[in-house]
Order: sequence, then C-alpha cells, then structure tokens
Amino acid sequence: MRKSTLKISALGLILSFATAFGQEKTDSLAVKNALKEASKTQEGVKTVTSSKEDNNRNVMLNATNNTSPRDVNIGLPATVGGITILENDLPSVYFFWPELPNKTWRQSVGLERTGLLKMDQLANTMGDLGFAVNSYSQTGTKDFKLKGKFTTSNFGWLQGDVNASGPISKNGWTYTVGAFANYDPSTFKLGFNRNVDETKIFRAGLTKYFNDDKGKISILYKYADSFNVGNYAVFQYGAEGKVTELDNFRIGRDSYVVNDGQIRMKDILSGQDYWAGMSGKDNRTSSHNIDIFGNYLLNNGWNFKFSTRTHFATARMSTIIPLSIFNADASAGYTLASNGQAYSGPVGTQLAMHTPETPITNIAGRFSLNKQIRNHNVTVGLLEQYYNIDKFTSNRSFFFQTVGAQPQRLIGPNTDSYGFYNYNSGGEFHSGTENKLSVYANDEWKISDNFNLSYGLHLRNQIIDGQYSTTPRTQNFVFRANDFQNIKENWFHVAGSLNATYNINKNFGLLANFLYTEENRRLESYSQPFTPDTGKIKSPLGAFGVFWNTNFIQLISQATWLTKNGYLGRYNLVNPSNTTQVSVAQVDYSIQTLGWTTDFVLKPFKGFNLHYLITFQNPVYKDFAFDAFGQNYNYGDKNVVGVAKTLMEIARVIQQGNSDSGLVSDISLSNMQVLPTHCISLQDGKPSAV
Repeated sequence: MRKSTLKISALGLILSFATAFGQEKTDSLAVKNALKEASKTQEGVKTVTSSKEDNNRNVMLNATNNTSPRDVNIGLPATVGGITILENDLPSVYFFWPELPNKTWRQSVGLERTGLLKMDQLANTMGDLGFAVNSYSQTGTKDFKLKGKFTTSNFGWLQGDVNASGPISKNGWTYTVGAFANYDPSTFKLGFNRNVDETKIFRAGLTKYFNDDKGKISILYKYADSFNVGNYAVFQYGAEGKVTELDNFRIGRDSYVVNDGQIRMKDILSGQDYWAGMSGKDNRTSSHNIDIFGNYLLNNGWNFKFSTRTHFATARMSTIIPLSIFNADASAGYTLASNGQAYSGPVGTQLAMHTPETPITNIAGRFSLNKQIRNHNVTVGLLEQYYNIDKFTSNRSFFFQTVGAQPQRLIGPNTDSYGFYNYNSGGEFHSGTENKLSVYANDEWKISDNFNLSYGLHLRNQIIDGQYSTTPRTQNFVFRANDFQNIKENWFHVAGSLNATYNINKNFGLLANFLYTEENRRLESYSQPFTPDTGKIKSPLGAFGVFWNTNFIQLISQATWLTKNGYLGRYNLVNPSNTTQVSVAQVDYSIQTLGWTTDFVLKPFKGFNLHYLITFQNPVYKDFAFDAFGQNYNYGDKNVVGVAKTLMEIARVIQQGNSDSGLVSDISLSNMQVLPTHCISLQDGKPSAV
C-alpha cells in the first residue's frame, strides 16, 4: 500500500481549498512601494510619489477562475480567504470563513473604480499585514451613464454585467442601479451540475451632491447570492518533481469531485443525519448590504470622509478535500455505492465538510479627516468593526472514491452502508462576537525637494466574547449541553509604517521602509478542541533599495526582510498504515522571508507601457514540529510549501487616444508548487506536504 501511495498523489491541486485563491499571478513583498508616476518639483527632481494606491498594478482575476482578484505574493502563504478586499473603505466581509469574499464581491461595472492598496496604507488604516484590493461602488451621476459587459466562452460561460446611473432632480439627487450574473461551468465537467459558479449581485442606490462642490452622500443597497464548487486534479508524481497525467484524468478538464455531488453528514449540535449537496442551497451564501458613505468639505479646509455598513448574511458551505490515495485489490472488499459492483484499483480518501445555515452580522464604520497643511498631508481617523456569528459548525465525515474523472463513491469494509465513516471526527464549533475599535493617523511630509517622509500609526482594541469547546471530537461526536466554555478576551494592538525616499540627483535615489503589525487571535481560532496560544503575533518588515525615474523608465530595486510568528495550522492526517485512522494536529509556527525584487515600467513611446517584475525570495518555516501516529516531524528551516521562490511578471499596456483604458496583456510565471491548504497526505510514513 505504501508503494502505491507514493506513486499516486491527490495533492497536486489545480485549485486551492476554496477554489478562488490560487497565486498564478503574483506580486512581491517589495511592491509595497512600487513605482508611481514620477513627479517633478520646481527644480525638476523626479522622485517616488506617495500615492496610496499602486497605479501600475492591474487588479486582475485569478488565472484559475474568474471569481476573485489574484493573490499578491508577499513571501507568506496565502490564506484561504485570499487577498483583503475593501469596498467603500471597509472590508467586503469581516472574516472569510464561512463567508468567502467572492460570495458577496465581484469585479464588476457596478464598481466605480478598483485599485491595489499598498501594504503601508493597509497597516496604517486597517492595522493588517498585506496588500488589499481597494474598490468603490458606482454612485449616482449628474449625467446619464450606462455601462455593460457580456462575457462568454467556448465552455459555455455566461456572465452579464450592467449598471445605469443618472440624475433624478436638479437639486443634486441622482440614482444608480446595477445587476451582475455569473453562470460558469469552468473547464471541467461536474457529474451533478452544469455550473461550478453561480452568482447574482443586485445593486441600487441614491446619491445627493452638496452645493458648491462640498461633497456628496450615498446610500446603497446590495444583495448577493452565490455558490461555488471547488475542484482538484490528480496526477502521478515522479522523481525530481516530474508530473504525469493519468490515463483517465485530464488536468484542468476533468472533475475529481464525487459524481453525484452528495455528502452524508451528522449535525454536530443535534445529532441528526442528513445529506448535503455540493451545489444549490446546501452550498449557497446570501447577503444583504446597506452602505452609507461620502464626504463633506468643511469650511476650515478639512475633508470629512465617512463610510458605514450594515451587513447581514446567511452562510452555508459544502467542501470536499482529498487526503490520500492507495491501491486496493479485489480482496479488500470495496464496492461501488451506486450498484454494489466489486472494485479494485486506486482508492481516494476524501474529507467532507459541511456548514449548515449560519447567520452572520457585521456592522462597521470609518470616519476620517484629511487636510494639506503646508508640506504635510495629514489624515486622522476612527474605525469601528462589530461582528457576530451564531453557532458556526463544520460537520465532518470521510469517504472513499474511485480515482479518475467524475469519481464514484465506494463502500468499504470500515464504512457504513452509504460509504461514510468517522462522522464529526475533527468537527468544529464557535459562536459569539468580535469587536475592533481603532484610531489612526498618517502624514505624508515633503521635507525638501529631495527628501520625502511618510509615516502612520494605528492603535486598535479587540474584544472577543463567545463560546467554544475543548471536548475532543471523536467518531460520531455530538455536543452535549455542558460541553461549552466561554471566551472573554481583550487585546491591544499597535501597527504602523515609516517610509523614506531621498533623491541623490534628479533621477536617482534611495528608499527605505519599515512596517509593523500586531494581532492575537480571532474567534475562528477556537473552532477545534484546543485553547489556542493567544500570545502576541508580530510582523515586522524592513526594506532598503534604490529607484531610478526618467521620462522613459521608472525602476525600483530593493531587498526585503519579513517575519511573522503565531501561525496556527490545523491539519487532517491520514495514517498510511491504516487509511481509516485519522487525526487532527494543531501546530504553532513562524515564517521568515528574505527577498529581492526589481520592478520597472518602460515607456518607450506615447501610449505604450511595458511593466516587468522579478522577485527572488526564500521563505522558510521556523519552529514547525508535530507528532503523528507515534512519530515526530520537524520542518524547521525548510522552505514553505506553496510559496514561490522565484516570481516574474510581464505586462504590456497599449492606450488608445487620450483614454485611460486600453489593451492589457499579462504574463505571470513562478516556480510555485500549489498544494492543499488544510490537509496532509502521509506517504511511506512521511507527510508529503504541510
């Protein structure tokens, strides 16, 4: 069995855990100060401007799907939730699990503009680490505007997207209304449903423009309804990383999701047995969103900007994750669940997870003041975020399936009559509220024509009040009334950044950056029967480099260092000696990354831009060790799985006339190995991935 498991692995994933967050198109850590339009002072000095958004970055969808923005690689593993997405200066969802951002947000003509927020701005305004997509909803317009887009493909993809806006009256009232619908079968054929993704988003709102160009206020309503089915690819993994397709499975064209799309579960709260589907209502999230936002220019010159949100969602989620593959002969006793026919050959071990209907409430508000005071551009603000999730559960079961396109479920010697076993082994639960209250300030200070300094500080108080359980989740586990404990935590966090640029001459200069964020844990960290380490998680980042700006080229080259402690990994382990024996391990570890990035934009003639980026980085694990099935595994100082060591991106933009739009072609390459996010396959007694 071990030999067969070593030869065939289901861990070569084309799509990651939630299908939406692969990293085929990547940026790097160093892009936090990526090239901006060169600005001229009176003396003709070209320097790096301090715009809050990265103007050279196209916010593209993932190469693997059309549901979400591409992840931006900063030398740390991507989360299941992917890149942070802001809409109207507030997160589109407070936390990605179980309400993934692509269930309520899509790139659409219903957005007025979309950009990439730099790392220092995310640290200063949110207190978080990473990049963020910064988007703004289309508001009402003084003139009638109609935007539309229809997309299709030879695979049958259908996407319609339309938005209309215009005036209502002469005293400043305007409207906006839009609809987005996506029916995407992707490139692989499911055995139980036409579409892999079905999403509908409807928007409507009013905007009032104040007199004398003082500003505007908008109230917008958004309804979203979405489900998405994840897929995996199975292939033969040979020596030195050689990958070979199986005869009965085409990578990217076939589905490795069980052909009937049904999983049998036991409700971890009530004990009721039930079937859940991978499509339709069992995997659908719907939400209602009301935003009130705008700005008002005060008489003293301060610009008051505000954004508030009330968000109600009902989340459901069905997920299947491959764990391992082994060979079974005729004497092993496996039969096809559909007809009872005896089966021999490769057998896939699958983990099924289902979250029943879960209510989620998020109320948030951001209020800020901004003013140019001589050579200082000053912003001060307040951010409030309230989040409530009512009795989140992840019911779990395991099953076997054939290995190939549209696999069939198997009944084995250790399964029930439906082909499932180990109900709720590793099941999850948490319930309660989180509240974050922050104050922040930042300043962009032009000290001289040659020297620019920007800095910011973010202070945050986080409160968690909820319930969890430390009761072990064994086979057929169901919670009892006395199995729950209270969570009451109160933490204080500091974040901020310091960036400096100095021109040695009018075209060439030095830059230095420092960024720091802190966090503790989230309510979700208490889902398993462990009390998580709630120590401070610190993420310092430092960078030093050079820039060179002319009318024809804008270049940055810099070295970066980043470390982050407090990673909390929860892994589903399968014993290679007994594939029905499973275990859940929790690991606290750190990651350290060293990198060098060179990034330039070439403008050889008007209307043509060529953007090129290359990054070399070396992310490694620190303090990564765990025990499983009587053995100890230590991955300290090993390279981080799923994060590229070399990244390259080439993008060409051809503008037509004076339009801001144009033709974009983009190529992104990396040596990244894409592996599953939350599972480990034990091959020949050793984990094949972590």
